[in-house]
Amino acid sequence: MTIARILSDKGREVVTTQPHRTLAEAADILVARNIGAVVVADAEGKVLGIVSERDIVRAISKGGAAALSDAVTAHMTGVVETREDEHILSAMEKMTKERFRHLPVMSEGRLAGIVSIGDLVNYRIAECEFEHRAMREYIATGGAAESSHSR
Repeated sequence: MTIARILSDKGREVVTTQPHRTLAEAADILVARNIGAVVVADAEGKVLGIVSERDIVRAISKGGAAALSDAVTAHMTGVVETREDEHILSAMEKMTKERFRHLPVMSEGRLAGIVSIGDLVNYRIAECEFEHRAMREYIATGGAAESSHSR
C-alpha cells in the first residue's frame, strides 16, 4: 500500500510556516493546531524543511529561552520527504532509520500532504488486524481442510 492511500483517508491539509517566522511562532502554531510539526515553505510553496516539537526543545536546550526568537530556518530539519507512490513500509523504514516522526509528502514537485509515524503505524495495525480476521475466517470455514484434501 502507498502513502497516497493514507492521504486519501486522513486528508491532505498541511500546516506551513514561512522561513522568517520565529520558533516561538512555530510553537504557537503547534499548540493551536494540536500537531507535532509544521512544514517550512517559501512564498512560492517550495518546501524548505520541517520544524517539530523536538527541534524546538533542542534549540531551547542549547540556547535557552532566547532561541525562541530565532528564525525557524536556524533549527529546522532540512528537506525530508516522501512521495505519494512510496510504499508505506519504505516510508516507515526511512522514518525509523532517520528518527523522523513526520514526513511531508510530495507530488510532482508540490506539497501534497504530510504523514506521521502514527499514521503509518495505525494503518499497519489495521492491515494486520484485517489479515488476522481473514485467516481466522478461512480456518473457521474449513478452508485449510479443503486445501489439504485437494492434494
